[in-house]
Amino acid sequence: MTDPATASPPGHLTVLDRFRLDGRVAVVTGASSGLGAVTAVALAEAGADVALGARRREGLERTAAQVEVTGRRAVVQETDVSDPEACQALVEAAVARFGRLDILVNNAAVAHAKPAAKETADEFRAVIDVNLNGSYWMAQAAARRMGTGGSIINVSSVVSSVSVGLPQAAYAASKAGLSGLTRDLAMQWTGRKGIRVNAVAPGFFLSDIGRGDLQMGFFEEQTRATPIGRPAEIAEVAAVIVFLASDAASYITGATIPVDGGMSVARPG
Repeated sequence: MTDPATASPPGHLTVLDRFRLDGRVAVVTGASSGLGAVTAVALAEAGADVALGARRREGLERTAAQVEVTGRRAVVQETDVSDPEACQALVEAAVARFGRLDILVNNAAVAHAKPAAKETADEFRAVIDVNLNGSYWMAQAAARRMGTGGSIINVSSVVSSVSVGLPQAAYAASKAGLSGLTRDLAMQWTGRKGIRVNAVAPGFFLSDIGRGDLQMGFFEEQTRATPIGRPAEIAEVAAVIVFLASDAASYITGATIPVDGGMSVARPG
């Protein structure tokens, strides 16, 4: 029996209630694998239905199946976020299927490590077009459909504020720009539209990008130098994204939260 002295009043949200996303709809880009796929499932576990966007439909279908295992619904839309019309189509697919939009996770990203003197204009633009411009097009499309209480979470990176020793001018520039975009959109939209805009800045974690593009010796050296001394589990980054999407973060906007094992503390910019 509940003790009347400690029982919550009717309508009161408990701490755990504030982390729930029941009845909400999320869009996740880059959802065919890696952090995007794990984040989509985490949002579903918290109660959200999820629209999944990426360029690889096969991967999207796998993520959708994982979302549906949680009991939530999923819709997939092949999306190249560098195309503003494709971004709008993903948002419209979410609204058509679920009737609303509450959360956007801008996760789609590309990266390469190439010396600046050798990087071509097309190579530089390709990174900016996806990581920065694509996040902007998605945010614009989502904000047109979100009501008060919406939340946009941009996936930035530790390299937005510190150097990790890789030649990644385009990637670092795109992620630093994303942190700046986060601040400005929060200023424009939180008060006027009721949409919170935040970012996470992960350090190193084992993902498709990490395995494919980083030398493992370098990867291990970097993670050993962090206070926590290990790479992140992808679920640890996804958990912070779920937090920012939820009412538990209702008084946070314009922030870029490092999820980097202390790398930005050990190696300040």
